[in-house]
Formats: sequence, structure tokens, C-alpha cells
Amino acid sequence: MNEIHLFAPATVANVSCGFDVLGFALDSVGDWMTIRRNNVGELRITKITGQSLPMEILKNVSGVSALALLKAYGGEQGFDIEIEKNIKPGSGIGSSAASSAGAVFGINELLGKPFSKEELVGFAMKGEALAGGTEHADNVTPCIFGGFTLIQSCQPLRVVSLPSPEELYAVVLHPQIEVKTSDARAILKTHVLLKKAVRQSGYLGGFVSGLFMNDYNLIADSLKDEIVEPARSMLIPLFDEVKLAALENGALGCGISGSGPSIFALNRGEKIAGQVAEAMRKVYQKSQIPFDVHLSKVNPQGIKVD
Repeated sequence: MNEIHLFAPATVANVSCGFDVLGFALDSVGDWMTIRRNNVGELRITKITGQSLPMEILKNVSGVSALALLKAYGGEQGFDIEIEKNIKPGSGIGSSAASSAGAVFGINELLGKPFSKEELVGFAMKGEALAGGTEHADNVTPCIFGGFTLIQSCQPLRVVSLPSPEELYAVVLHPQIEVKTSDARAILKTHVLLKKAVRQSGYLGGFVSGLFMNDYNLIADSLKDEIVEPARSMLIPLFDEVKLAALENGALGCGISGSGPSIFALNRGEKIAGQVAEAMRKVYQKSQIPFDVHLSKVNPQGIKVD
């Protein structure tokens, strides 16, 4: 195989209760990428549409990630990367992760799958470091593995795939403003009260258990963030109002997607998800900020080959 065309999905990270360790893949929004072998023995980004991003390999997250993979593979392998960028950088739904994960996934397929999914996550984290300053894995992991994922450990990397209850639907409201991951991290406190850390651990454990048990009440009781959300919510206009509207219209929980500005809500059933999406939309229209609303099932597959 000399060419591959793939869909790299958007993702929601943190999921309220799992800062830097929990994420899930969306099914309705993502980037399209075409990767093909070339005969010049070089890695090149030949085309980017949808967003204005650098074409230089060392300045683009897909290029940095792909270089990490090729260095580990060895030899003089040449590939051209084309990206149809549908996820806006700084949106909070894994824009850099989609490009990073898509690049390493596609090249790995063309090379005959020499690397495991966990190894691909490790390569894609190099792109995340370029974008946000740290090698976090909570976006690239669900993009590659699909569904819900838990990062049990980063050193060494250990990924746990979690089940997704059949009736679970996500709504994501994406304001057309940018919140840089590096800026969103800079406002976080470096110390956390022990009692808050204990409660947050309980929320994460409860959420994971709720997924395995198909217990929507437990999922709802666990979608809470007492540590990160209070600091970051001030960066998102009308966040509190949007969250209240989502919960009043039946959402299981509502929080910040990644570092923001996107706001996500998890819901039981497509009907309730539609009600929640409309309620969130009505609130945000007051902001005068352009925005998109996405309604999606959880994507169980992750990256899809066309």
C-alpha cells in the first residue's frame, strides 16, 4: 500500500473528573488526512486546507510526530502528508491531537504496522508537546484507540480502554475563540487541598465504574471537577449559564472540553442530547460570539481508514 486516506476524530479530554488522564473520541467532527509514499526519502507536508498552519515539518505537530516514528523505525522512508483541517486549533477538542495521531497512524499502516497503538500514542505526544508545551496523552489516546480511554501511567505509558454505554451521546458547543493550552495550564494552581484531591479521585473511580456498569446515575454523580474547572471557566464566556442550561435540560454532566473554550455535555439518549444541544445554543446566542454545536455518539473506533 502506497497511499492511505483517513479520518482522525476530534476528542474530549479531561471529561471533568479525569484531568490529563481521561478522554473520549467523537464521531461527527474531525480531520481528513491523505498520506502517501514518495520516492525522495523525505518527510513533507504538501498541502493543508481549512486552517492556516505551518508547512515546515519541525513547526507542525503532524511533522514532529511523524519524525519521531520514522526515527524509531530507521531507514530513509519518504512520505507526503495532506491535511484537510476541520478542527480549529485552540478549540479544546483535540485539534493538534488529530493531526499528530493521524500522521503516525497512517504512516504506521503504510509501513505494515510495526508499532503498537501505545507506541503510536508515544510518538503523537511529541506533537502535543509542540502545541501545548507538555507531552499529554489524553487527546491522542482516544483518537487512536477510540471510545473512552484512561491513561493509567505516562512513564511507562499504559492505556486502558473503557466501555461506552450504548445510549451515551455527547454535545459539544465550540465558541469561535481560541484558548491556548499553554495559557490554560498557566492559570492552574500548583497545590491542591488534600480533601479536594480525595473527592476528585472518588469522582474518577465512580465514572469509570459507571461506564463498566452502564450506571447512568453513577456517571452523572461523577462528572464533577473541583480542581481545574473553577480556574479555567473564567476563560469561557457564559460557561456557568451554559452548564446550568445543560443540566436543567437533562444532561448527565457538563464541563470544559480539554483546555477550552469548547463545552461538552454527556447525555443519556439522542432525544435528551438534542434538547440539551438546543438549550446550550439558546444561551450562547446571547454572547454574540460565533459558535458551532456538535451532537455525536462516542466513536468506538477512533481513526477510520476511508
